[in-house]
Amino acid sequence: MSDGYSGLFGAFPYAFRQSRSRLFRAYVVIGGLLAAILAMFFAFALVVAIANTAGFGGGTITFVRSVFLLLGFAVVAPLLAPVLFVARHHRRTGDDQRYDFALAVTGGVYIVTLYLGAIASMPAQFELDGEVTTRPEPTGLIAPLVDALYALPEALSWTVPLVGVVLIYGVHRWLR
Repeated sequence: MSDGYSGLFGAFPYAFRQSRSRLFRAYVVIGGLLAAILAMFFAFALVVAIANTAGFGGGTITFVRSVFLLLGFAVVAPLLAPVLFVARHHRRTGDDQRYDFALAVTGGVYIVTLYLGAIASMPAQFELDGEVTTRPEPTGLIAPLVDALYALPEALSWTVPLVGVVLIYGVHRWLR
């Protein structure tokens, strides 16, 4: 008799079927789709990067391609982590709706931190359709948050999603 799932692709339907948390089931669908879209984005971008540097030889270009793959994995893996954690938890200890709900929330927080990290990485000036433009000025209730993200140095914008990753792992360790 099987233990319920086999590998990454089997964990998604298994976790969806086993969980009683509607929020977690929604996260399985949304997080899985977003992970697939981002994985395709990074794969296509890697193909373009390889095509643009195909004529160049040497270790630096190969290193840049490897770092690009590592970055793609670092962005996509935390989207998959809540589903994999819940599938493993259900297989080993059984149903725990509180655990499922908490990991769905932290997965959603990670998605938000990805977006906030993208805002933080936006340069003050950039070229769009051949015209140099400046980033939009924030308005409304979220203006202080956007201002704080703009104040973060671009080189540290990766720390915003890192907070989401640490939260996922911390909640998993706390509730397991």
